[in-house]
Amino acid sequence: MLMTKRKPASVGEILSEEFMTPMGLTQAALAEAMGVPRKHVNELCNNRRNITAATALILARVFGTSPDFWLNIQRRNDLWEVMNSPDERARVERAKPLPSAA
Repeated sequence: MLMTKRKPASVGEILSEEFMTPMGLTQAALAEAMGVPRKHVNELCNNRRNITAATALILARVFGTSPDFWLNIQRRNDLWEVMNSPDERARVERAKPLPSAA
């Protein structure tokens, strides 16, 4: 699996820099629009909370995007973290490919 060495933009970076800042949204205002506690938005912005399917659906509704947009940001970051963590990479590389069914 070939992946870039440069870490992809995080959910928090995208949320803050591409959506909240241009729209002049505070964490409190976004939390109200999402119907979640402000702590939830703060954790998303600071990359201490992952995007779940439910959160992706909520963000898609609030911002007029697709849920896949948010889930793909999370997926790219999760894959990058595994591929760039020596312990996780070793765990993956211990897996034995099965012979292909011919």
